[in-house]
Amino acid sequence: MSTATSEEDLTEDEYNGLELVRESGGIHQSDFWKNLDVSSRKGSRIVESLERQGFVQRQETVYEGHNTYFITPAAKDLDFSLLMAGDMLSPFIGEEEIDPESDAFSQWIMNLAYEE
Repeated sequence: MSTATSEEDLTEDEYNGLELVRESGGIHQSDFWKNLDVSSRKGSRIVESLERQGFVQRQETVYEGHNTYFITPAAKDLDFSLLMAGDMLSPFIGEEEIDPESDAFSQWIMNLAYEE
């Protein structure tokens, strides 16, 4: 078994599976193989390979009365840059109500403007 270090090393099925997980943001393994139109056995092998290579994460769950896995993109796959302005995190993170006239919001917007 080879271990891929980049997406270019993935098989066509693995790449399609990874794109499905990314586009969905997370999918149950039982739906994963159905959406890829492969057998459950092949779907399991694809997910196991993607997990081993660090592209996805699996968490045990019960879905529609059956034990399965919930597959999500690996954290390294997520792009947090849209939440950042320089080294400043968006003031919208963790807040329930945001005051668009607050100093924190104004400073964040100014940092965005200076990046360009």
